[in-house]
Amino acid sequence: MHVKRYAIPKYWKMERKGAKFAVTPRAGPHRKDTCIPLLVVLRDILKLSENAKEAKKILKSSEVLVDKKPRKDPNYPLGLMDILEIPNISKAFRVNVNRQGLFLEEVKPAEAKRKLCRIQNKRVVRGGISQLNLHDGRNILTDKNVYRTNDSLLIELPGQKIVKHFKFDKNAPALIISGKNMGIRGKIAKIFNRKTMLESSRVIIQTKEGEIETVKDYVLVGEFK
Repeated sequence: MHVKRYAIPKYWKMERKGAKFAVTPRAGPHRKDTCIPLLVVLRDILKLSENAKEAKKILKSSEVLVDKKPRKDPNYPLGLMDILEIPNISKAFRVNVNRQGLFLEEVKPAEAKRKLCRIQNKRVVRGGISQLNLHDGRNILTDKNVYRTNDSLLIELPGQKIVKHFKFDKNAPALIISGKNMGIRGKIAKIFNRKTMLESSRVIIQTKEGEIETVKDYVLVGEFK
């Protein structure tokens, strides 16, 4: 299924005139409405190619890494907190979020070795081991029962060794990653867990401008600049 250019997010930075259709993100670790295809990143955002043909040539040469792994698919979806590296030009970027949507922020080589992931859910598998399902499609098995849904983990790349654990608790630094307040940062002031199936769990975020209420699933905790 193709995406028409008038319907693409503004943060793709593509020209809406000219061609009728845009690149369609491949099904993968991120939802289609919360990612950017690699071809768009190379051509329209980083301006490393003048057209799709050149972008595909760069990808086929294994010159583009996502989370330390070569990615050749021009439709591969790049999403929140993914690490993009282009060794040939000694550049590394993290996919972050601001009020306009997703954007690429340049990071130092040391920062490109680690990634912040949100625990979307967890379940117990055979042997009493906990399986942590992360926001980018990863699964981590652990025998420690200290991790909860909505917590965040700082992991090493390309492996998945847990470096740091951020609890979803009061006073934790937080970033709103979806909804009308997307991109706003602050600290968790209050947490309201839903009492019925018809409700959504809510969080009050304390910012410099005041308090903001948002859905619990829209909040990422961790260390932010």
